[in-house]
Amino acid sequence: MKPLRLSHLVTAAAFALAGLAAHAEPVKLRVAGNLVAAGLLQQQREQPFFESFTKTTGLPIEMDYKPMDVLGVKDADGLRIIRSGLFDIVMLRLASVSRDDPTLLGPDIVGLSTDYDTARKVFDAWREPLDQRLQAKHNAKLLAAYPFGPQILFCKPAISGLADLKGKKVRVSDQSLAKFVEGLGGIPVSLSFGETQQALERGVTDCAITGPASANSGGWPEVTTHTLPLGFQVHYNAFAINLAKWNALPPEQRTKLAEAFRKFEADAWTYSRELWDDAARCNVGKDPCRIGKKFALKEVPVSAADRKVVADAVRTVSLPLWSEACDKVNDKCSAAWKQVIGPVVGLK
Repeated sequence: MKPLRLSHLVTAAAFALAGLAAHAEPVKLRVAGNLVAAGLLQQQREQPFFESFTKTTGLPIEMDYKPMDVLGVKDADGLRIIRSGLFDIVMLRLASVSRDDPTLLGPDIVGLSTDYDTARKVFDAWREPLDQRLQAKHNAKLLAAYPFGPQILFCKPAISGLADLKGKKVRVSDQSLAKFVEGLGGIPVSLSFGETQQALERGVTDCAITGPASANSGGWPEVTTHTLPLGFQVHYNAFAINLAKWNALPPEQRTKLAEAFRKFEADAWTYSRELWDDAARCNVGKDPCRIGKKFALKEVPVSAADRKVVADAVRTVSLPLWSEACDKVNDKCSAAWKQVIGPVVGLK
């Protein structure tokens, strides 16, 4: 028998390795996704993205996706969950998890990101500081983010503007918004989204703040009468991957995974805006109403004075409050904000 040449051995080894790779078990990543209560963004964009991930990307990665409310997980615990490694990819509602780290609320303090165009510029400016913070302190890497869109006011009692919030109980989602409502003479009430519809119905709270699409899918127009379409924040949702899981992936897989999430992010921004515009019309009985359910809320005209109150809130309320809280846990927080976000919105 003739001895095998080295080239033959190398070729045989290459085929053997290729065969092993072809039959290797795919990586399985556990995903704690957005709440089902979040509505169509979760149902029509987020869940299909994860469930078709392997087929769409060709990557040997399977996403075991479940919404947080199906898992029985609170969205406010997102940072703790991903830091612990209990789930590999976790949806982070920045307003909710900012209680554990105010850094995450940097692009969404009251009066800052009040429309889609500004929100996109602001988040892109904060993306790198946010990713660095997640990696340094929370064992996580940022993958993508999208907004629910401008968060507006829904009330059961009749209102004609922000001045009418004096003495009224208003559902809020974070301390920045709570402080703003207090400044108007209102009484901030911290409630989860899922609890709010019933709270409005029973009078536990008089008004509540969310996006038009979330309100529409959550049935808020069934238990309220007026809406003021003045944006306070946009409520970003981010997806992050456990840093150890990220680092364990081969470089080429990390590149392809990051690209897939960039495409998902762009699609989610576009769809979020489409849903917002449609629901804003549907909630007040206007056409075209193609996606949401049509209601008959009274749309309160937004005055120039109320717009100024919200715009001024960045300087007078939300930025000072946020800076103080953030600098306590991250000493370079407000300095970084002023460096990257300040120029975007004309603040020093």
